[in-house]
Amino acid sequence: MGGLAVAATLRRAGFEVQVYEQAHRFARVGAGIQMMPNSMKVLREIGIEERVRGTAFEPYSHLNRAWDTGEIMRELPMPESLFGAPYLCMHRGDLHAALASVVPSEAVHLGKKLVGIDQGAGQVTLAFEDGTRARADALIGADGVHSLVRDLVVGPDMPVHKGRIAYRAIFPSILMGGADVGRSRTKWWGIDRHIVIYSTRKDRSEVYFVTSVPEPADWVTRESWSATGDVQELRNAYEGFHPEVRAVLEACPDCHKWAILEREPLPRWSDGRVVLLGDACHPMTPYMAQGAATAIEDAAVLARCLAEVNGDDLEGAFIRYEAHRKPRTSRIQAISSANTWMKGGNDDTSWLYGYDAWNVPLTAERPETRANGAIR
Repeated sequence: MGGLAVAATLRRAGFEVQVYEQAHRFARVGAGIQMMPNSMKVLREIGIEERVRGTAFEPYSHLNRAWDTGEIMRELPMPESLFGAPYLCMHRGDLHAALASVVPSEAVHLGKKLVGIDQGAGQVTLAFEDGTRARADALIGADGVHSLVRDLVVGPDMPVHKGRIAYRAIFPSILMGGADVGRSRTKWWGIDRHIVIYSTRKDRSEVYFVTSVPEPADWVTRESWSATGDVQELRNAYEGFHPEVRAVLEACPDCHKWAILEREPLPRWSDGRVVLLGDACHPMTPYMAQGAATAIEDAAVLARCLAEVNGDDLEGAFIRYEAHRKPRTSRIQAISSANTWMKGGNDDTSWLYGYDAWNVPLTAERPETRANGAIR
């Protein structure tokens, strides 16, 4: 998502962009994804808002309910007028296809697994597993939580697995036998676990859920859309939950399972003409639905920083981008990790959903130095 988004925002700013993807083809894989008003403002400017609105489900609200009684803990209606853009739920494949539609196919190179990079003479050389190479003025690493580019920029490290795993599934709503998951995106809060349920299609023909469940930290899988889970094991994990939750789990034919991985904020996001974006530099738990959203925000801010220097001072633009983005993404990482967002009370949500990456003031000047990994 982040790679295609930044390709689109950079093209909008007049830059020539090439995308190198290790997969051999794009397919409608994955699961549900929420696009909040903050990320929808970016999608609007790159010209895909109407396309995603044509198929996506628009929830009435963020609805938070108690796991057993169904009592409403907090509800936040999400009309478009509240934050200046819609809140949409959709299939990840549909969002991916929309982003791909604004990047020329000839600029996307599939089957290109990166194995190394080299900087010299004002260029970056990329080496791929198939033996080919490519050269560019700069490299943006949008290669996820297991980023090779990040390892080359700041050194190898391991993501942190804090003993929680997630099940996810998407299936036809007809399997619900007439039951309805409602007009809102609903998060059911349990004592030590939760489940989020919503529709992914405007006609409510698909149901999606994602969970967070404690499990020993020795169960770890690399981030994957295809690691199979045990449906009965999943149902057992939610024994005693509200009948509306149980109805969804009983209708679910199969599921996937993956470890929820985290990383601490990185000391830096760039090295010379190489810079990181999205999960490569600020991976976060899915509890605020901001992983892809913040990557999409990154894409707009990075394009603005590069546009202001007309592609000349690339290193300065990268440092300025980091200086602007790191405080916000670090805040979101921390809140998401704690899993307290909108659990109750009346927390202010405008700082998150009201953010406009295209128009928010950027850091006024280029930070000149880094001290102990910090920008100043």
